Amino acid sequence: MRAVRMAAAAVGVLWATSAQATPIYDQAGTKLDIYGRIAMGFSGGGAEFDRTGSQVDNGVEFKDVYSRLGFRMSHAINDDLTAFGRLEWRFRSDENQAEAGFSETRQSYIGLASERFGTLQAGNFDSLYSQFVSAPFDVYLDRGLLFNSTGIQSRGDSIGYYTPELNGFTSFIQLKHYSERGLSVEEQRNEGSEVATQGGIQYKQGPLTLGLGAVADKVRGKGNGEMLYGLIGSYAFTDQFVARLGFETQDSSTRFGGGFETIGVGGTYTTGPWAFTADYYHVNRDNEANSNAWAAGAYYKVTRAFDVFMELAESDAPKPAGVSGLSEDVYWLTGARYHF
Repeated sequence: MRAVRMAAAAVGVLWATSAQATPIYDQAGTKLDIYGRIAMGFSGGGAEFDRTGSQVDNGVEFKDVYSRLGFRMSHAINDDLTAFGRLEWRFRSDENQAEAGFSETRQSYIGLASERFGTLQAGNFDSLYSQFVSAPFDVYLDRGLLFNSTGIQSRGDSIGYYTPELNGFTSFIQLKHYSERGLSVEEQRNEGSEVATQGGIQYKQGPLTLGLGAVADKVRGKGNGEMLYGLIGSYAFTDQFVARLGFETQDSSTRFGGGFETIGVGGTYTTGPWAFTADYYHVNRDNEANSNAWAAGAYYKVTRAFDVFMELAESDAPKPAGVSGLSEDVYWLTGARYHF
């Protein structure tokens, strides 16, 4: 399952721990692995006001940092064709959630993978746009990524396909279905059935990775109804230093606004058990103030299964109407993770 390996590789510039798993069963071509992490830390700072102009508390908080538990499974049908599945939950490790249990089903999909014909999958999964285009910038545990990522017109009711790699090129397409089936007359919004599409191509050769993609950013998927385009890539100058550069744009809609152009540049440097990241974004918004945002992180791998981290992020978001003076502090996060 190349998509799983690609998603892990985005963070694998830091460490390989995110890709590790514990085999439960491996016989006669059938495999079942369990994986996950428990992550906790402290955070503070960030916006002092919400979008309505109301002041919010941005003080220090003890928090869960996206802990999760998952299973990967596969069965070799023949020498070329493999059936696979993945199931992953997110849970809150910092509070007593006895009644709620897991707080989110983050991944739940099945598919078929062929070295000759490509991979087809269906269900609830990270967007293929994030896996093939914006992945080079997705290196932060919490905030810091300003390009569109895993949830854009994805996560549920989705079908995706990507081709085998040919001379460095891989193409992808994904469809997400929105429906009002089963809703009462009072609940329906008379929008009927709708499909959000996304697709693109990735080129990967030696130290260079380059992705070009487009997403029909439907309003029902929290978009503005306009097409989103991205051209994002990375280059490994050495085994220790990877640089990245990206551009993303979307037109403004008459009703929902939201138009922007974002340019991002950054890099990751690793040395021994240490990894350091730094990124800068310039966001040019239609009919709103522009932003000059940045993010940085430092990570230390104590053992293969345990690491500690510190991240900083300044989104430089536009101030809400009627708010003057400072409306945002630098967001910070520090903590530790145990991987299994």
